[in-house]
Amino acid sequence: MKKIQIYDTSLRDGTQSEDISLTNDDKLKIALKLDDLGIDFIEGGWPGSNPVDMAFFSEIKHISLKHSKIAAFGSTHHPGFTAENDPNLRNLLSSGADVCTIFGKTWDIHATEALRIPLEKNLKIIHDSVAFLRSMGADVVFDAEHFFDGFKTNQEYALAAIKAAHDAGAQTLSLCDTNGGTLPYEVYKIVENVTKALPGAQLGIHAHNDCELAVANSIAAIQAGASHIQGTINGIGERCGNANLCSIIPTLELKFNDEYTTIGRDKLALLTSTSAFVTDVANVMPFDRQPFVGRSAFAHKGGVHASAVNRNSALYEHIDPEIVGNRQRVLLSELAGRANIVNLAKKFGFHLDKNEPVVKGLLNELKKRSSMGYDYAAAEASVELLLLKKLGRRGVREFFKLNQFRVLELKEAQDKDPISEASVIVEVEGITEHTAATGRGPVNSLDNALRKALCNFYPRLSEMKLLDFKVRVMTAESPEGGGTASFVRVLVESGDHLSRWVTVGVSYNIIEASWQAVADSITYKLYKDEFEQRAQTENS
Repeated sequence: MKKIQIYDTSLRDGTQSEDISLTNDDKLKIALKLDDLGIDFIEGGWPGSNPVDMAFFSEIKHISLKHSKIAAFGSTHHPGFTAENDPNLRNLLSSGADVCTIFGKTWDIHATEALRIPLEKNLKIIHDSVAFLRSMGADVVFDAEHFFDGFKTNQEYALAAIKAAHDAGAQTLSLCDTNGGTLPYEVYKIVENVTKALPGAQLGIHAHNDCELAVANSIAAIQAGASHIQGTINGIGERCGNANLCSIIPTLELKFNDEYTTIGRDKLALLTSTSAFVTDVANVMPFDRQPFVGRSAFAHKGGVHASAVNRNSALYEHIDPEIVGNRQRVLLSELAGRANIVNLAKKFGFHLDKNEPVVKGLLNELKKRSSMGYDYAAAEASVELLLLKKLGRRGVREFFKLNQFRVLELKEAQDKDPISEASVIVEVEGITEHTAATGRGPVNSLDNALRKALCNFYPRLSEMKLLDFKVRVMTAESPEGGGTASFVRVLVESGDHLSRWVTVGVSYNIIEASWQAVADSITYKLYKDEFEQRAQTENS
């Protein structure tokens, strides 16, 4: 198998995404995760450009990585300096990184209009910068900025630019589709031409996603002879992002009949968890429909699909999701069939026949609730509770009973934020608890009061956090015809140190809908904890 080097630039190019900002601690955590995944090169940032990058290189050199090499990023030397006295190149060397990656201009108009220097001087800058770093013992990756655009307008000059880097000793020439506008067939032809022009060079690809083609362009480059791919986890990056390594890696490992290897198949199972880890650390919402690693990548909502995968998952899944650390999900919704219920029940240890009355009854109930606005495709925890209660699963007991709740809006002094107060009366195993709490808004105060009442009985509820809260007006489902009398749907995402889950509530009263979702969320946490404790007891 041909080894394809994977070069991750999430910590540098990825942070140019407008919604992502990483601290030094964040970058160190991600670097360790990428090392576990088996990434060959981790680009840590631009030494000297900002305090975070400086701190990263200072600390990462004291951490022993199992596999990855650290790369420092910078540019060719400034036209006003020589390579030997250029501060940027000196910072690269002093960073202590294993590899120095420098970009240079390979599109002629960038040399004449951006740098405002003669074309020949630009070639000398590229050569001298690489040669100086090599003379100081550094391994060098040359990022040929705007190479594909440059090749299409002035093929001779673009080739001369990368030849200057190659002649000076650059180990890898990474051809950049910086504007993200090149098509896969163009990438293939251009890389093929470069392999003929520089037969001894190791070629790479650095693709941006402005035409949604960064992954396809990266694969095309490999097929044409490249052996080095630069990209980011989840495709994060400037504008529309970079080539998504979470798609590129499994595609090369699984779709080419053992022609290529990247991180190795034994590491593929870490891909989904790595994707989720980077999303969490970067504090951004995950893209559920992301191929291979997304939450919806192997989700089946339609009854026909669910019935088919119940017999043979390959009928509607291009790979086994567990290979990349993901899982199959069969959703229940207004489109669900009996096969969806049978499949989901099997997950919880129930082996049902689709013609059993309980299956038909549950399907009718789900469809009725879906028509009211319940989104069970999104709220899997609520589905699980409904299913287990319907099937009589031992352990899904009534952990608590709400007898009464009230929410008041409190008038504060002028210029102060308004607060809400909620009082609840709950019953747990025959014991009544009456508590009150304040919060920022009615839902927060109700959540606080409920937890306050229940934590005396279930201390582990303190581990649970509300992560997301979404409200949607369901005009079409409202019997009064909409407006302020409309039904509202509330989706609550909660989590603890082990997992996340989503619950749903629907009512014309937003407080009631919120209560339904919050109560289900707390019940799911209690059920999950009790189930885990029972499993531990049985194992011991």
